[in-house]
Amino acid sequence: MESRTSARADAWVWAVRLAKTRSAATAAARAGHVRVNGERAKPATTVRVGDRVEVRLHEQIKIVEVRQLLVKRVGAPVAQAAYIDHSPPPPPRAERPAAVGVRDRGAGRPTKRERRQLDRLRGRRTR
Repeated sequence: MESRTSARADAWVWAVRLAKTRSAATAAARAGHVRVNGERAKPATTVRVGDRVEVRLHEQIKIVEVRQLLVKRVGAPVAQAAYIDHSPPPPPRAERPAAVGVRDRGAGRPTKRERRQLDRLRGRRTR
């Protein structure tokens, strides 16, 4: 059995389940959302054991250290064993910014009066 010394960045990110699909991993690398040892990585950038890989997907940053090289997608326990996670914990829900224009569940559509108040709040001109 041959032992690998390097792997493509996009293939490794997909194989260890940091990206859902290989094309999503490739697109993230092309967009500059993948960094290897602090440097922006193209999809074909080589990843070696000991490298530090940063992946930014879905407003979340994962910082991992490569322990094992994989080029084919494997089960979750094997994938998690292939890297050491150095990611900061996500902020608590209370500290996350609230989405603008989100109404309470069950509140329905805004009334005409509420819509005018929202327009004034947003700085839109009303009649």
